[in-house]
Amino acid sequence: MPVNARRFVRKMRGGAQAHLIEADDGHFYVVKFRNNPQHRRILVNELVASVLLGYLRVSQPENAVVRLDDEFLRRNPEVHIQLGNRREQPPAGRHFGSRYPGHPERTAVYDFLPDALLAKVVNLADLRAVLVFDKWTGNADARQAIFFRARVRQWAPASGLHHLQKGFLVQAVDHGYIFDGPNWDFADSPLQGLYFRRLVYEQVRGIEDFEPWLSQVTHFPEEVLDEAFKRVPPEWLEGDEEAFERLLERLLARRKRVADLIGDCRRGRENPFPNWPR
Repeated sequence: MPVNARRFVRKMRGGAQAHLIEADDGHFYVVKFRNNPQHRRILVNELVASVLLGYLRVSQPENAVVRLDDEFLRRNPEVHIQLGNRREQPPAGRHFGSRYPGHPERTAVYDFLPDALLAKVVNLADLRAVLVFDKWTGNADARQAIFFRARVRQWAPASGLHHLQKGFLVQAVDHGYIFDGPNWDFADSPLQGLYFRRLVYEQVRGIEDFEPWLSQVTHFPEEVLDEAFKRVPPEWLEGDEEAFERLLERLLARRKRVADLIGDCRRGRENPFPNWPR
């Protein structure tokens, strides 16, 4: 079910020019618009990523289709995309929203932690898991992630920690450049999809350290991709339906290549896995 935009909060950094918006379900969403400068296909990529990561159980923000109506746009002229010297409001209708982890005035969100704190992130293994996803989907961007401190059991119930215990958690965010962004292709490179801190890969000593996610991708069920296809609002495709179907078919055909693509990372300019020699 879509949620309705209720209040504009602020603009976010990044090439998609996303906006932080409060919706009528009481949650806050980082919203990417159909007319964003990176292309409307970015929204399709984000939605597909959310379905795939959900199946792989990788920590990510909840997402929603966020509806902007004409009244909201009239009340909030600051909601717009800047295209050179021209301002353009998003069209009324459905857009992609990634949920902010809490209230923005009370929850601090970081895109960087010092090594001492990064090593203590409760679900740091999710950054290994998401590399499997990024290699499979041909993410042409470096891996983006956010960190925040919260009660661990609320966000990572499998941790086994006391329900009152707090800690830092990570979520994988910003998946617009899987499938090589708007190109809907797989331009594989040893550097693509990697998180920029080698510390997160210190536990990697071989390809087996990317299990169980590697096996889950190798045997990924087609019906989950069918679900992703059905969830995309038709106005996000606008004539790209056949191209989207072909893209998902190519994605399925890549399932058994992911282990080799991860291994290729060690042949880049610098091996990102300090304890897995070339």
